[in-house]
Amino acid sequence: MQAKQEDQLTERLIQLFSSYSRDRRNVIALLQAVQKEFSYLPKEAMQGIAHFLDVPEVEVYGVATFYNQFRLAPLGKHHVRVCMGTACHLAGGKLVSEALERQLDIKVGETTQNKEFSLERVACVGCCMLAPVVLIGEDVHPKMTPFKAEEALIPYRHEA
Repeated sequence: MQAKQEDQLTERLIQLFSSYSRDRRNVIALLQAVQKEFSYLPKEAMQGIAHFLDVPEVEVYGVATFYNQFRLAPLGKHHVRVCMGTACHLAGGKLVSEALERQLDIKVGETTQNKEFSLERVACVGCCMLAPVVLIGEDVHPKMTPFKAEEALIPYRHEA
């Protein structure tokens, strides 16, 4: 990270942390505040939390990786979510997820190098009658198959 960006991040973290005590019980709240601010948890921010709470960095990282609400990488321009609720899973959601991983050349939880796409597996999107479902941004793509998942990406690739 460049020096100017580091300074800006440090300033923003000081502002975020100012309403919290240095109690290690605040680690989740601090992680949530940072993620709300940056849409993910930058490494430098997690180090800042560890320093602020006077705990080992590995402790903060352990909490961040334990809870699936936290993201360690920024979301792509097009956030792709694959529903893995019971109906979607039984209807082939895993195969759809694997097809998207191949098409995007990333694994679930990652973002493409060009920052265009991120891929996430979610518990349920509430569209069980349309299973399996993929959301790209806010667009719902129902009755997905591995081939249809590939097709669903096409319009978003051309936006880039």
